[in-house]
Amino acid sequence: QVQLVESGGGLVQAGGSLKLSCAVSGVTSSRYAMGWFRQAPGKEREFVSGIRRNGGSTYYADSVKGRFTISRDNARNTVYLQMNSLKPEDTAVYYCAADLGGSEYLRSVNYWGKGTLVTVSS
Repeated sequence: QVQLVESGGGLVQAGGSLKLSCAVSGVTSSRYAMGWFRQAPGKEREFVSGIRRNGGSTYYADSVKGRFTISRDNARNTVYLQMNSLKPEDTAVYYCAADLGGSEYLRSVNYWGKGTLVTVSS
């Protein structure tokens, strides 16, 4: 079956960096737009970033523009999220997502990962 497995979360101080990875199995990842969502404690899940099937286009939430970078390696069935200049408000569970529609906007997610926790301390 299709699985999306996130890794790379952890505890980091404000201003620091983390790189998240999402390994895809059970499906050819190149058929899907891939992206990241996050859910902070007590808040709704929100879109963070997406990348088109071929990696040619990306899209970011305003809150992370200039700090986060999404990329993908279809040969390795993996998508990444490089997070720099982290802020306490970035603290959340980060979820990997796949959208067969192929758009970097991830309008309709087909598959979700189980999430990885990122905690940013002051």
